[in-house]
Amino acid sequence: MTVMTEYKAMYSTNEASCYLGVSRSTIYRMEKRGLLSPEKTSTGHRRFKQKDLDKFLRKSQRLEVPSVTEGLALYEVISKAEAYFQQGSISIYNADFLKMGNIEEGTVDLVVTSPPYNVGIKYSSHDDKMSYEDYLCFTREWLSKCYRLMKEDGRFCLNIPLDKNKGGQQSVCADITTIAKEVGWKYHATIVWNEQNISRRTAWGSWLSASAPYVIAPVEVIVVLYKNRWKKIKDNGKSDITKEEFVKWTNGVWNFMGESKKRIGHPAPFPVELPRRCIKLFAFVGDTVLDPFLGSGSTLIACVLTNRKGIGVEIDKNYCDIAKQRLINEASVRQFKLIREAR
Repeated sequence: MTVMTEYKAMYSTNEASCYLGVSRSTIYRMEKRGLLSPEKTSTGHRRFKQKDLDKFLRKSQRLEVPSVTEGLALYEVISKAEAYFQQGSISIYNADFLKMGNIEEGTVDLVVTSPPYNVGIKYSSHDDKMSYEDYLCFTREWLSKCYRLMKEDGRFCLNIPLDKNKGGQQSVCADITTIAKEVGWKYHATIVWNEQNISRRTAWGSWLSASAPYVIAPVEVIVVLYKNRWKKIKDNGKSDITKEEFVKWTNGVWNFMGESKKRIGHPAPFPVELPRRCIKLFAFVGDTVLDPFLGSGSTLIACVLTNRKGIGVEIDKNYCDIAKQRLINEASVRQFKLIREAR
């Protein structure tokens, strides 16, 4: 058995976190900030050189800080971003959600989002081909930040795949739900979303054989979580959901079409119907709704249509442009008059 104090040329992410005395998510942040430069194995796993880990330790000591974690804090860039688009109670920020400090902790009523799925989608500003280990580290980090921003009775509607087979079979929903609970989120329910637009099946794996068949579920899920208290206690809290909608949507299987990538101009849009249902079912009129991965802006359009306050954060400027134009063109026509602002 190898002892961590012995010399070892290469370290896995877990071993590197033990060596430096920080969490795996911190190792991931260090890499993103250029403080560590791992090599990748043939299977896509990261390996860190001991000389690089020692270099960071020496640098931390020169800074005369009591711990590596505090030394790393000197590199954290948490700042307030200027609103990319703001009209009334709707705001778009072109920023990295993990680095922006515009949202005060304990102020968000509901998060509705669909994070990157890590299936190789060609986003302009995000690596969607991380190792699964790094993807889960990234997930833990942003789930933790959402948790801090939520009110005590805050709720979370998380649209993710049930599982995935690209790059290897992974139980995505189960793994992310486990991480969410470790962060502090409490589990309420899972809604199965049947998009109804999955392409026709082909023969995966072995043909007509028990040798190595693949099972693929053509659905996505919406995991419903909450912070500390499920029941919302709010004076004069107004709901706008109809009886028919309530009966239909509290059935845990939703059937409606997905969104067209070509029509929207985004590689992975979700339809406005998804956040609209989540918002009307789980938030009062006037509540604050956050989408930390805004993408093409569907969540904010649903906020406008349901009279909720909306905050969207998107790292890619091109997608902010798409979201802004959709708000102007779609939401204003259907309900509010958002002022056209030319840039």
